[in-house]
Amino acid sequence: MAKLWQKTTNVNQLVETFTVGRDRELDREMAAFDVLGSLAHTTMLESIGLMSAEDLALAQQELKAIYADIQNNNFTIEDGVEDVHSQVEMLLTQRIGDAGKKIHSGRSRNDQVLVDLKLFFRHKLQEVVEEVDKLFRQLITLSEQHKDVLLPGYTHLQVAMPSSFGLWFGAYAESLADDLEMVLAAWKITNKNPLGSAAGYGSSFPLNRTMTTELLGFESLNHNVVYAQMGRGKTERIIAQALSSVAATLAKMAMDQCLYLSQNFAFVSYPENLTTGSSIMPHKKNPDVWEIMRGKCNRLQALPNDVAMMTTNLPSGYHRELQLLKELLFPAFADLLNCLHMATFMLQNIKVNTDILADPKYAYLFSVEEVNRAVLNGTPFRDAYKQVGLAIEQGDFNPDMNISHTHEGSIGNLQNAQITAAMDKVLGSFGFEKVENAIAALVR
Repeated sequence: MAKLWQKTTNVNQLVETFTVGRDRELDREMAAFDVLGSLAHTTMLESIGLMSAEDLALAQQELKAIYADIQNNNFTIEDGVEDVHSQVEMLLTQRIGDAGKKIHSGRSRNDQVLVDLKLFFRHKLQEVVEEVDKLFRQLITLSEQHKDVLLPGYTHLQVAMPSSFGLWFGAYAESLADDLEMVLAAWKITNKNPLGSAAGYGSSFPLNRTMTTELLGFESLNHNVVYAQMGRGKTERIIAQALSSVAATLAKMAMDQCLYLSQNFAFVSYPENLTTGSSIMPHKKNPDVWEIMRGKCNRLQALPNDVAMMTTNLPSGYHRELQLLKELLFPAFADLLNCLHMATFMLQNIKVNTDILADPKYAYLFSVEEVNRAVLNGTPFRDAYKQVGLAIEQGDFNPDMNISHTHEGSIGNLQNAQITAAMDKVLGSFGFEKVENAIAALVR
């Protein structure tokens, strides 16, 4: 089947197979967004006289029908069709004739795939934000629910000072709030319209790029057409950094959970059907969910470097290896979304040990408490430190295990309301409603 760009020469089959790669497979995920881009583009073409009102009506009607097919999983990229752009244009031309051949005016596959990717990434970033928010709320709920349950804090993996489940859950909640600042930065870069940059150098047609920006719900446009093309790769790199930031939080939390679930710690437990067993050791309850999550999220932390190595030192303009970025980013979104969902699910079923510090091996957790108590009673700190240290050496250390931490962010003053307010402020900065309203109006 002829390609959109093909003239009279057929490309060698081996070359075609190598260069197309996984495009047809991955482009299926962009199909709905390709149609959205064409809905906006054709509206703009009619406004500048490059399509008649009759042709626009025909094109829009069939584009919406194709969009509905995609939403109902009735869309495929046929064998021999190079990519989603070719498939949509071919279907349109088959159904409405010459009117379908007009939709590519003022547009290149370069800026067509650019806008498809921006719309796809924007959609996926919103899904990430929504899953992060669910996990955040679960962590805050658990922090409040278990705020009075103490557990050991560690430095160098040595028993150090008293902590609490309120602190532990709340710490990861606040980490996610900071991660969303990174996601917000990625959203802002992504939420700019590249459409109208054509092959990267603009068009002699009087395109109205502001119109397509508004129709697609973008916050603004990539003004310079050369930069719009240069943004491919840069957008992916910034998104990769955002995803890796969330992944780093999940990986650390997963590692804590693997430790806490082990018999040597026994800080938490899960229903037996959420853990796995051993083929020869009948006592085992393995934290496989958290281990798989740790592995996936550690791999995701390499994503920014993978993207950078794909794009470093490329000159301006389009280059074919940029298509390989889809092979990095598309699975990354799927993995991260799955990990976020599973983390929330597991924590909905967690049970905490409420009597951890009854074990005498944790007595030394309270050494600093005893030093501070002496200081508050007038003993100089260095003298108090020596007195407690001597008691430990002589085996006479018998601490008071009641603690009173009241400063901001401590065991007795978790600041969860402030952390939640910070999270809500970031969430309110995305402006999802504007995007949703614009897309709903396009396909109405």
